[in-house]
Amino acid sequence: MWPDVCRRAERLVVVLADGEPVNPIIIQYLNRLSDYLFILSRRIAADLGAAESPRKPRG
Repeated sequence: MWPDVCRRAERLVVVLADGEPVNPIIIQYLNRLSDYLFILSRRIAADLGAAESPRKPRG
């Protein structure tokens, strides 16, 4: 859930950057944060023994 919210925010900032000046470090930060949250969520799921459902690519 949280990785998806962060990734969505990253995509919105990229769209915003098409028309407004945006410091590139913001996009980089959101990208790294979403990666971290994704890995953290997988680790927590593994520690709890939760089954993972495969992610389906969009398209």
